[in-house]
Amino acid sequence: MEYYNYIKSLHLIFVTTWFAGLFYIVRLFVYQIEANDKPSPEKEILQTQYKIMTYRLWYIITWPSAFLATLFAIWLLLLMPAWLQMPWMHLKLGFVVLLIAYQLKCQQIYTQLQKDEFNYSSNFMRLWNEGATLILFAVVFLVILKNAFDWIYGVIGIFVFSGVLLLGFQFYKRIRKKNKS
Repeated sequence: MEYYNYIKSLHLIFVTTWFAGLFYIVRLFVYQIEANDKPSPEKEILQTQYKIMTYRLWYIITWPSAFLATLFAIWLLLLMPAWLQMPWMHLKLGFVVLLIAYQLKCQQIYTQLQKDEFNYSSNFMRLWNEGATLILFAVVFLVILKNAFDWIYGVIGIFVFSGVLLLGFQFYKRIRKKNKS
């Protein structure tokens, strides 16, 4: 068990880089979608650059981080199987499944954008970007508070936080619209 803290540290490092990749990839999606509205040759130059950037981020940082975070998580669960009996861990694993689904959807969007298929607006992508943020908040509170976590207040808190994010998004959208005028 002397290596438990090393495994836990590696898990946290790769969770951090996984989330960093998820946060940044969607931001790059926003830029790539907005570049599609630019005039030539700016459009083509930006599109080429964003495709290179998203490819590198996605396949050099995000997917490897997701794989390694999961690998070290499984290792931790093998070292501490009693965690699988705890309700907070069940909920945490549920959020991890949601995070994987989020990443798979991002993979679909990435693939479409690499083929110059623009099926989403930049505003949709800005909202989509908050999905990973909500999952991160939920997982961190679950892991830190464990059994002391008050489920009702936690759920209310996540909904309030979501509302604040939506209000912030609307405020940002108005500022962008005003600055374009």
